[in-house]
Amino acid sequence: MKLAGCLLPCVVFAQTHTTWSDYGGDSDSAQYSALEQINRSNVAKLEVAWTYSTGDHNKYFFNPLVVDNVMYVLAKNNSIVALDAATGKEIWTHASGPEIKIITNRGINYWESKDRTDRRLLFASNHFLRAIDARTGKTIESFGTNGAVNLKEGLGRDPKTLSLVQSTTPGRVFEDLLILGSATNQGYGSAPGDLRAFDVRTGRVVWTFHTIPHPGEFGYETWPKDAWEKVGGANIWSELTLDEKRGILYAPTASAKYNFYGVDRTGANLFADCLLALDARTGKRLWHFQIVHHDIWDYDDPTAPKLLTLHQNGKTIDAVAQVSKQGFVWVFNRITGEPLWPIEERPVPKSDMPGETTWPTQPFPTKPSPYARQKFTVDDLSPYLSTEDRARFRDQILSARNEGLFTPPARRGTIQMPGNNGGANWGGAAVDPSKGTLVVVSKDLPSLLKLEADKKDEDRYLSGFGFMIASDGLSAITPPWTSLTAYDLNEGTIKWKIALGDVPGIKGTGSHYPKVGPVITAGGLLFTGTRDKKVRAFDVETGKPLWEAEVGAALEGMPAVYELSGREYIVFCAAAQEGLIAATQHPIQGAYVAFSLPRQ
Repeated sequence: MKLAGCLLPCVVFAQTHTTWSDYGGDSDSAQYSALEQINRSNVAKLEVAWTYSTGDHNKYFFNPLVVDNVMYVLAKNNSIVALDAATGKEIWTHASGPEIKIITNRGINYWESKDRTDRRLLFASNHFLRAIDARTGKTIESFGTNGAVNLKEGLGRDPKTLSLVQSTTPGRVFEDLLILGSATNQGYGSAPGDLRAFDVRTGRVVWTFHTIPHPGEFGYETWPKDAWEKVGGANIWSELTLDEKRGILYAPTASAKYNFYGVDRTGANLFADCLLALDARTGKRLWHFQIVHHDIWDYDDPTAPKLLTLHQNGKTIDAVAQVSKQGFVWVFNRITGEPLWPIEERPVPKSDMPGETTWPTQPFPTKPSPYARQKFTVDDLSPYLSTEDRARFRDQILSARNEGLFTPPARRGTIQMPGNNGGANWGGAAVDPSKGTLVVVSKDLPSLLKLEADKKDEDRYLSGFGFMIASDGLSAITPPWTSLTAYDLNEGTIKWKIALGDVPGIKGTGSHYPKVGPVITAGGLLFTGTRDKKVRAFDVETGKPLWEAEVGAALEGMPAVYELSGREYIVFCAAAQEGLIAATQHPIQGAYVAFSLPRQ
């Protein structure tokens, strides 16, 4: 479903991408740097410039910010720490305190006034939005109430009944607004996924977009009439993207809740599982496209929409590309919402669960080709499985429903491939905005989903969900388990595809269970890190490996690229768990590790 709305004037804008003061490098979520001192010819000479220990054994996957000569990181029991970006030397620490249980641990937001006299870091912890002085780390008491805004308030529900609202992903700063999504819990009774804009100076809510429409709002008829009062989700827990010159916000929404059983939310369920285009100043809907109708698979789109300028048939098109858990790439005219290639509504299987009314069709992009495998049969079982594991998985596959991407959850089990934790995830794609290059990190992780009656409420079902993982912790499917796929979106074609990383004792399989973010540079390079404790650089045009280094700990998230005093740096957060099974983990010795070329 899509509706073209008001069109804003076309503005030609070439972003410089030479700083890293925003999550992902810039508000357009490109994960791109125009710096080119480090390039194909010299990347093999990279050496460690400095390291900064996280000071604890916590897991981190934080994308650092760099403003002037200061880097902001998360370390020391989830504290915000300011470092000298040239040396890694600590400047100040804003301690979170032992009472902090949840924080925006993927990144934070930076804002400054036009005269730079007011500079702020904005982040959320324990469901409160907070502001601190970027120069001193001190709380800005005039923001909200004593420096904090309660994110559970203003959602039309009793705040005491909402267990989860805050996302661990930062929002986006636009002019004097911080636009923020949320991370509702996965079950019944979740909070609504309202998208809100806050005044960066006061914390006041400036606008709200109801992703579960209220009476009189567009899309209200796609839900039961009381859904806006009871149903939750349709939230934006992941990443937001801004076209700053046009003032357009692009937001990928999540599934409605409960994730896997939608009997209480019959209908297509706008604006769940949509790519939304909103006026960033007012929250007014400009256009949308629903990627999954009546989602009962948890097929939200966790990766930021990517803005590119494409060239097709002699025309220049400003486009937005969205990658998904299912392995699809969706490409639209970013102003009108028109798809660049046809999208077909195809019939999909019906549910056999009591009361469940699945949507009869789902959209399939005809181009580009998917980057992830979308089926899992006994013929796809890994050659590395033991005899016992092979027999177990074979029985599970043959006894479950297994009819493709949109096989409905069932009592006897449903095979999901690449799985609702497969495909691309947060931070999982980068673009060269002017060349039309898109690179995606994806994982193939088959899942088995079973529905069982809720013992407390006979009208509800709950999922018994599990990744199809062997006794040695490896995936049931034949490798590669993690892939890098590069597209030329001018043509809608795949340029190259390779396995990314390794697992212990096996080469060329792709690392296991990644949530890693690639970064492209004007030096012709693609940088990323994986759970095998290695950081790597590839030729972005060919996928050829050009450099790798071991950093002592596993990696998630994306690096940051910046320049100081004529020297280019790339810094990685190496502080993640190595694998999937917690019982096999060792204490993390985490650090931020910065690389640069040798000084001349």
